Amino acid sequence: QVQLVESGGGSVQAGGSLRLSCAASGSIVRINAMGWYRQPPGKQREWVGGITSGFSTNYADSVKGRFTLSRDNAKNTMYLQMNSLTPEDTAIYYCYTNVLGTYTWGQGTQVTVSS
Repeated sequence: QVQLVESGGGSVQAGGSLRLSCAASGSIVRINAMGWYRQPPGKQREWVGGITSGFSTNYADSVKGRFTLSRDNAKNTMYLQMNSLTPEDTAIYYCYTNVLGTYTWGQGTQVTVSS
């Protein structure tokens, strides 16, 4: 039902910052569970963080203190602010929504962090 498009990926040096956006085709105001996964090269997909309709956030231990999730319901957009990036953050980043157990995924955006 809701289509998602990520943007904002690119190449940065270690210690740099990047802000990813996830634009939805429709309203996200009623979507309680949405967030981001990532897939590093040669590794399985891993959960990065999630945000609820009440703006509560949770993060994987690997990104706590460095990444921040936010959402702007008026713009139907979710964001992932990434600071203090390291080469271990290199991955394809995917945004998602989870409605009653059904996941919807974006196409993914590449983040590459060089040392």
